[in-house]
Amino acid sequence: MADRYLRFADTAAGRFLTRRLGLPQPAPLLRWSPARPTLEGGLLHLTAGRSDLGLEPVLARTGLPTGSADAPAAVVLDASGVRDVDTLAEVHAALHPVVRSVAASGRIVVLGAPLDPADHHQAAAQQALEGFVRSLGKEIGRGRTVNLVRLTDAPAAESTLRFLLSPKSAYVSGQVVAVGEGEQPDADPDRPLAGRTALVTGGARGIGEAVAETLARDGARVVVLDVPQAEEDAARVAARLGGSALALDITAADAGERIAAALPDGLDVLVHNAGITRDRRLVNMAAERWSSVLDVNLASVLRTTDALLKEGTLRPGGRIVATASIAGLAGNAGQTNYGASKAGIVGLVRSLAPRALTEHGVTVNAVAPGFIETKMTAAVPLFIREAGRRMNSLAQGGLPADVAETTAWLAHPGSGAVNGQVVRVCGQSLLGA
Repeated sequence: MADRYLRFADTAAGRFLTRRLGLPQPAPLLRWSPARPTLEGGLLHLTAGRSDLGLEPVLARTGLPTGSADAPAAVVLDASGVRDVDTLAEVHAALHPVVRSVAASGRIVVLGAPLDPADHHQAAAQQALEGFVRSLGKEIGRGRTVNLVRLTDAPAAESTLRFLLSPKSAYVSGQVVAVGEGEQPDADPDRPLAGRTALVTGGARGIGEAVAETLARDGARVVVLDVPQAEEDAARVAARLGGSALALDITAADAGERIAAALPDGLDVLVHNAGITRDRRLVNMAAERWSSVLDVNLASVLRTTDALLKEGTLRPGGRIVATASIAGLAGNAGQTNYGASKAGIVGLVRSLAPRALTEHGVTVNAVAPGFIETKMTAAVPLFIREAGRRMNSLAQGGLPADVAETTAWLAHPGSGAVNGQVVRVCGQSLLGA
């Protein structure tokens, strides 16, 4: 369903009226397309504190011209050397003069360091960057985003910086991403997943279909898995993408073994997207509504992941990307079952990620969508739908493509240093953080 308010707010009359009445002021977001693969403008590199990250070669590969700009499309502030309250003042001094000049749909990325447990002054100053980034993201407006990346190795963060400094991250704001150390394999920048196989559960429609399309665009051979009732739709999507379809109930006890048998040559990217809702307030929720949601959204993810790791189906260098939700992070009335299942995904990621990387060479991360414009949200009553759209820093709903682009970044061969992360794709929802 079209967002008519967004269209109105982008007119001269709409801008005047929304300002006068103190109403949300959403701006059209610049998203990736073949015609516009990069942000429109230059990149400004600033520093607060002393740093020896050696960012210049990495920033040069983002596709944005570096140097001073009157209206930069992106600003990268290296604050990894901030170690105390005094050097925090350099963050203000660096960004205060340029924030207003950042182009519409522009990006600000602050680089921080891991918190030092032996230095509580450094830890306090670096933690302060999170509050700074999330607050700036809520006030900057005009479709601009602000994110924080904690890193020690600039080359290992290249795929993350390329994502956050591109139109692909249009609906990701107010996020904190930790990047460890890792190798950067050679990959075609236009088709980084070439030669890799990706499986997307619930891939026949909605967000799952968008994920399958994006992974195929990036070169993957995609297997579209969905329930037998959606076999025709899954086959249609797979045929369009040059992939294959797999009709399978993901809640079956032997689903993992059947997936392994269907992929004898192995799997590189596993996207757990299948999910259902059965909303009721707890006092009115029958046991079947609880158990069906937990089985599809959480238990099936645990079972199939365990089976595919045990079978060795996921090859070294593989990626697991699960779908959480802000409902699991902030809670949502009428969704105790759904919220529990999605919070369970977060627990799975945080626990499994270090072991999966050590034992199997596989990373485990999650995306947590907020209000995404789908057929399901289009059926939500008008006032509830409008509240969902506006209650984020960008004052609009996201698109399935936003979740898909974030998934593709986590699936990238160069994202091996990103592990155990839960990234919200919610326009920085005002619920929770």
